[in-house]
Amino acid sequence: MSGPAGGGWVLLHALAVVLAAGIALWLRPWRLLGAGGPPWPWLALWAAMPLLWGLDGLAKAPLLLPLSGSVLLVLLAGWPMAVLAMLPVAVLAAWMGGLPPAEALSRLAWLGLVPATLALGIGAAVRRWLPHHLFVFILARGFFGTLLACALAGWAAMAVQVLPVGSARGDMALALGLTAFAEAFITGAFTAVLVAFRPQWLWSYSDRLYLPAAAPG
Repeated sequence: MSGPAGGGWVLLHALAVVLAAGIALWLRPWRLLGAGGPPWPWLALWAAMPLLWGLDGLAKAPLLLPLSGSVLLVLLAGWPMAVLAMLPVAVLAAWMGGLPPAEALSRLAWLGLVPATLALGIGAAVRRWLPHHLFVFILARGFFGTLLACALAGWAAMAVQVLPVGSARGDMALALGLTAFAEAFITGAFTAVLVAFRPQWLWSYSDRLYLPAAAPG
């Protein structure tokens, strides 16, 4: 997509970023990090996200849809830490992909804050209304939650942004849905592997909550 539909949206994007960053700073998520700092998968994803957000610019292909990575970051690091981490991601994506400031702000909102916040809400609903089981966590949060959050964010962004020349709205909606499915597959796979082998790297997961209690001996 080529950019926001009007200057009013730039202001709304800026207000959303300031509000989200203010809430994240107020929560001070860095207090919960251990002496060793964040696990390396958090840092690896963080380092890769500027490339994901600027895929179309780096490849010089306006029709190439960028990926988000924000839902996986929320699962790994929690919403407040993810929000703070995505601020420099937007700056680096703009610099690497040659994006104007308004477009970088738009991507921070629609590739970052919106799917991350939707994932937070979906996670709260899963915890409230679905059984507490690790397969429920993997499927509902890792796969279906990512699919829903990324698809809704992409379709909402499409409604307020100018589409690339030569693209039809229906085709773009289908492409966004397929991109969300691909991102859900990747996030779900990583979630399953981490739940099985490194659950401590998933800030949103707890053995006490999702792992069935062992049967009494």
